[in-house]
Amino acid sequence: MTTRWLAPLILALAMNAAASELHLTLHDEPKTLDPWLAADESADAIAYLTEGVLIRVNRFTQQMEPELAASWKTAPDGTRIVFQLRQGVKFSDGSAFTSADVVASFERMLDPALHSPVADTFKTDHGSVKIRAQGPYTVIAEFPAPTASIERLFDQVAIVSAKAAQRPAPGLGPFLIDERRPGVSIRLKRNPSYWKRDANGAALPRVDSIRFDIEENRDLEFLRFRRGEIDMIEKLSPELFDRLASEAPGTGIDAGPTLDSEFLWFNESSRGPISDSKREWFRSAAFRKAVSLAINRGDLCRIVYRGHASPAAGPESPANKLWFNSELAPDPFDPALAMKQLTADGFRLDRGTLRDRHGNAVEFSIITNAGSKTREQMATLIQQDLAKLGMKIAIVTLDFPSLIERITRNMNYEASLLGLTNVDADPSELMNVMLSSASNHPWNPSQKSPETMWEAEIDRLMLAQAATADYHARKKSFDRVQEILHEQEPIVYLLHPNALTAVSPRVSGAKPAVFLPHTFWNAELLTVRGGVQGGAQ
Repeated sequence: MTTRWLAPLILALAMNAAASELHLTLHDEPKTLDPWLAADESADAIAYLTEGVLIRVNRFTQQMEPELAASWKTAPDGTRIVFQLRQGVKFSDGSAFTSADVVASFERMLDPALHSPVADTFKTDHGSVKIRAQGPYTVIAEFPAPTASIERLFDQVAIVSAKAAQRPAPGLGPFLIDERRPGVSIRLKRNPSYWKRDANGAALPRVDSIRFDIEENRDLEFLRFRRGEIDMIEKLSPELFDRLASEAPGTGIDAGPTLDSEFLWFNESSRGPISDSKREWFRSAAFRKAVSLAINRGDLCRIVYRGHASPAAGPESPANKLWFNSELAPDPFDPALAMKQLTADGFRLDRGTLRDRHGNAVEFSIITNAGSKTREQMATLIQQDLAKLGMKIAIVTLDFPSLIERITRNMNYEASLLGLTNVDADPSELMNVMLSSASNHPWNPSQKSPETMWEAEIDRLMLAQAATADYHARKKSFDRVQEILHEQEPIVYLLHPNALTAVSPRVSGAKPAVFLPHTFWNAELLTVRGGVQGGAQ
């Protein structure tokens, strides 16, 4: 009698011991779980692991790899791409994946009423992409004009079930959302219907689950990693990276310069509840240039990033050798020239206080996300630099959802210090930032028509570079975009950080990359030794 219940008990314990869970963190609650509306790193991370795409850009090699599309053929002029879909693929609810799902996904994503930031990438000055099915496993994408790097665009578009009514709909990624505890954690479980196999034919993913703890405190994240409660850290602060290199050599990895940028911008939107005098400052190119000249980028890289960063001249890092405009250099630290710019624009220094032509003291606040030591430190140094010009700066830290609400919806802010994550080196990836009509156009989003001549020129150039497959023509257009941004300074680009990550010895298969996600881009191939470990639940 004893042996009858003992055997299944032993089996159950063995199965539990064999279970593996990868423990990671998100620094903020995802703003949305809709993959077509994802506009923050936390939402992007969940979408990356739970959604399938037609083509995936390998984050390590930067080469395009077939995913839901087994193969594709692109027209020489870049106006058409024909996908042959994988057969036998099923959604997590058991329904078959066909061309109807691809067409429905694109129709939903491109719907103007949705305001998807991903949709901006598919815009040209001749219109948008048209997607149609030709049988159950062939999809044809036709662009109204030649389009650059046409295949790489499809890395961003999640393909979801056309039959599912709920959102988020069943996906085709390696994991499924299993449990969400707002503000605490999100647990993903392996997708038993996932189509991919490893080189030996074994089912993927290799881990049974991934648990993301919502951990805004970077110091606590670090301590939990050192205690073995967290397996990988996607982004380490420079201070903690150097500390980890000293305490646990080999677990901290500097993957090198990223294509990401940290920057400051001012709210130029007429929808923002700010005073007319401040809006006048913010819309002055001379004022913005003076701010740029007054900021010591060398100090930001040396003090805040401990040398793990380089000064920025614009949106592209010199590491992006194909697209960086090598004629540009970061603005020098030159407070005297900054004051000269301000004086020529009608500002004057009055007993240590900078005043505009109407006598208003120059005072404004900078918002940034709470919990980011690097941004808080940068904001403090910027505050000190601008104080030397007589500007009074207040620093306001907000939780990330509140910050996103302010900069994209109610526009209730004056200046913001944030960063941009590039998932591809191609300039078309910046369409949803550079186009004046884009919802992510930082300084003045969702314009019905460009409010300045230089924004209209950027629109024209960005659409033009996206409408040709000729690299030299594209490079000329994008070089000019970078020049305009450098001249007008709507965004004060500060620096390009290195990719600083941490990987526990428990994890096998990790290859940190300079593009996000840095550590778990190949999550389906990762393994974790030691079964399920302890930690916050």
